[in-house]
Amino acid sequence: QVQLVESGGGLVQAGGSLRLSCSVSRRTLHAMGWFRQAPGKERDIVAAINRSGGSTYYADSVKGRFTISRDNAVNAVYLQMNSLKPEDTAVYYCAVSRELGTPAAIGQYADWGQGTQVTVSS
Repeated sequence: QVQLVESGGGLVQAGGSLRLSCSVSRRTLHAMGWFRQAPGKERDIVAAINRSGGSTYYADSVKGRFTISRDNAVNAVYLQMNSLKPEDTAVYYCAVSRELGTPAAIGQYADWGQGTQVTVSS
């Protein structure tokens, strides 16, 4: 079983930046993604990246502000978050898919981290 550990969350003021990291316990050549879940809401896709890193997907709400990347040499995926807004406040989860491409549906992901809290103050 793959284990994923997120880090980099915290408290930041609106307009600020954070960089989330996710370390994966073994090499994966499948798609990876970042999801988030705010209190009382469903877990939604934020961004996804294919095996090579050459193709990405972003939710409309984060396009132009967030950047997903991966480093297969160290089994890690990252989420650079700029121009943060209070509505970005959520627990952020990284996940590994069993599929190629840039899957955007939660059901397309098989392994999950425990999550890291991101809080954006106004």
